[in-house]
Amino acid sequence: MENLQGLSPQNQNASAEEESKRKAAEDEMRRDMMATILDNAARERLSRIALVSPERSRQVETVIMRMAQSGQLRGRVSEQQLIDLLDQMEDARSKTTTKTTIVYQRRRDFDDDDDF
Repeated sequence: MENLQGLSPQNQNASAEEESKRKAAEDEMRRDMMATILDNAARERLSRIALVSPERSRQVETVIMRMAQSGQLRGRVSEQQLIDLLDQMEDARSKTTTKTTIVYQRRRDFDDDDDF
């Protein structure tokens, strides 16, 4: 019956293991590329960002890798260049998203002390 469904538990375990190996290799390649592109101070800053916001760090790494692959980067990226890139990304992000405001409306009751 399991063979008819196409995926036995052994095949599922094997595919999960292959997936984890592929993901580990991809992460290792990403770390190696970041080590060659970024200088030490920039790598430290990016790792601190990753502690706070892993998704944000991943986005920054993706942008830096694309810039390096397209030839937009000359030499290694310094910490100041990384800060400038983060500022640009924040400016672009703030332009696309609207700032939400919360307005508190208090119910007025008959015995409110506010209406002297």
